[in-house]
Amino acid sequence: MESLKPKRTIVEEVHQAILEAICDGRLEPGERLTQESVAGKLAVSRQPIGQALLLLKQQKFVSEAGRRGLMVAPVDRDFMRWIYELRLGIDPMAASLAAGRADPDTLARCQALIDTGRQAVRDGDIGDLIRADMAFHMTVYELSGNRLYVDVMDQLWNHLRRVMREVLRYRGTRKTIWTEHEQILRAIAAGDAAAAAALSKAHLLSAAANVKLALPRTPDVAETQSAAR
Repeated sequence: MESLKPKRTIVEEVHQAILEAICDGRLEPGERLTQESVAGKLAVSRQPIGQALLLLKQQKFVSEAGRRGLMVAPVDRDFMRWIYELRLGIDPMAASLAAGRADPDTLARCQALIDTGRQAVRDGDIGDLIRADMAFHMTVYELSGNRLYVDVMDQLWNHLRRVMREVLRYRGTRKTIWTEHEQILRAIAAGDAAAAAALSKAHLLSAAANVKLALPRTPDVAETQSAAR
């Protein structure tokens, strides 16, 4: 008998729905969020909305908006820099460990994600491109055998999804990502831990530079609250 996955609570469902809307850009930075408006869109009561918004605030997807209550948090350059600094410690090590644990099925899954990403580039589908990119990196984390990498990055990748929409507006970046992914995968498949780590680091440094170029300066708290009034 297979184990049954527990069903999500209504709060978890609401949280996921709002999170997806923020990450997909359907809810834009600075957009006001009230329990009434969100409850109307999702056709649920206000109580789970309030709990979900509180959790999203703790996770930095939602922020205070002065007298307006809550809003979709702006994408914070400093916070993104911190994520990439963290990834510089995690991703190269994950790729290195994956090179010693690669199996044919997982390698085939990674190659399929690269093919999906390249198809998304041809189609101009940024949503599919981002999903394939996230899935590729999460698969490398899984292949490393370190469960903490998976748990830590699972939540942080939702923040990265937001900034990637800005980065991927530049068409040249879209193709480069998948060339770099394929190079990393080849090193992993060859069992070359040093090359996998080096290629992963180079990929991250390039991505961090693109993010810095794509994001505007983060306004300070006083500016944000003043604009919200």
